Amino acid sequence: MSPDLTRPRPPFPYDLLPPLPSFTLESEDVAEGERIADRFTAPDENISPELHWSGFPRATRSFVVSCFDPDAPTPSGWWHWTVQDLDVSVTSLPRGAGESDLRLEGAAFHAANDWFGPYPPEGDGDHRYVFAVHALDVDTLGLDDEATPAAVAFHCAAHSIARATLTATYSRPGAPGAAPFLQEPQ
Repeated sequence: MSPDLTRPRPPFPYDLLPPLPSFTLESEDVAEGERIADRFTAPDENISPELHWSGFPRATRSFVVSCFDPDAPTPSGWWHWTVQDLDVSVTSLPRGAGESDLRLEGAAFHAANDWFGPYPPEGDGDHRYVFAVHALDVDTLGLDDEATPAAVAFHCAAHSIARATLTATYSRPGAPGAAPFLQEPQ
């Protein structure tokens, strides 16, 4: 028998942090409030979408980019992507940049995960995928590639001077089932 994953949905994750000025985050591949195309999901092509941003504060010295699912059936959500130490001159990530550090410019690198696309449990309804770009007041967070996405987010909190978000959704139809998160796509 499959577990019952019925539960209340958490609030928007950045509403739980101190407010920050915003700037513009857009994508050729993902639209605010819309469903993410299958090709970007873990069971399909599992490629990261293109992102680009503008209007961040002049005092910005670097960026962190992340994708977080607050609706995952865990106490802490699920981090799908975290890129740190993006130089202030980098204002976009091309489609597929999440494949490896070799697809990133300059000193930027992924936290303990590369892109792992949406893959919610079957029948669990829409999950929100919150893409965020954090404008930081430092050149580097001083973390290494073994830092978890949660650790990167923690350090971002002390250095973020602005944040841009773009939220899309994804669900997998079917009867509720065990969470597939711990399995790599076949």
